[in-house]
Amino acid sequence: MTPSKKGFTVPLLKQGKVADDTFVRIGDEDPLPDQGDVIVGLSRWQADRDELTRHKGSLGVELAVGESPSEIEGDLAHFDVIALDFPAFSDGRAFSSARLLRERHGFQGEIRAVGDVELEQLHFMARVGFDSFLIESDDPEKDWTTAQADLDLWYQPTEDGHTTVRQKRRR
Repeated sequence: MTPSKKGFTVPLLKQGKVADDTFVRIGDEDPLPDQGDVIVGLSRWQADRDELTRHKGSLGVELAVGESPSEIEGDLAHFDVIALDFPAFSDGRAFSSARLLRERHGFQGEIRAVGDVELEQLHFMARVGFDSFLIESDDPEKDWTTAQADLDLWYQPTEDGHTTVRQKRRR
């Protein structure tokens, strides 16, 4: 679990279930631990790339709003997780970043939604490539089930495997 802005821990939701979060977010000025799974910001990655690639443990990078996946395109093989920040419910730029990572850049690792992640967004986040979520919720597994049951028709194609309405009509 990860600390939230409100001071309590936020569960990690993966594949609809609460999961252990082995990653620790390391700030730009924080010392890098000798081992363990870490997530760093883009500026830390750019400044300490050589040191981070030698780190003993899994590596992740967090892209803040306005930071493009193209800035790490050549480095994707180094990352087990890419965290994309939602600074506010109304800011959906991370949706585009997730889709670019999956469809254009072929990233196969974990894409994690962090920040202001809400129940109403879970379904759409999953459609564009997110597969883990830090969500402030009393019952995140129930929220996941609710979100996945909200819609059963899709108009826009994505890489999630769901058949669109247009494809169904052609059959």
